[in-house]
Amino acid sequence: MTESAAATARDRIAAEHTATVHRIESLTARLADILDGSELTTNDDEHDPEGSTIAFERAQVASLLDDARQELEDLDAARRRVEDGSYGVCVKCGRPIGVERLDVLPAVLRCIDCS
Repeated sequence: MTESAAATARDRIAAEHTATVHRIESLTARLADILDGSELTTNDDEHDPEGSTIAFERAQVASLLDDARQELEDLDAARRRVEDGSYGVCVKCGRPIGVERLDVLPAVLRCIDCS
């Protein structure tokens, strides 16, 4: 990988990292709001005709938060791969991962054929 390509990869990963950190902060605040709000309501929200249950909303946000945290770990691993020179190489077949794919999914480990 050329230094120019490595710099581009670092920038792409850093931008995605920043966006993911913001998403984690937002989801964490949203989950706290749901938990705080659930303390002010009755325990029987299963029969609420107005919408989804508090338990559903809590589970949905918690799942999104888990996904975002995993993405952050994946981006950190991608940053390490840039530094050790293995970034952009498919872990399954060893061929280069397309630049277009890396632009969309900077932490991806496999080329499109191996996905």
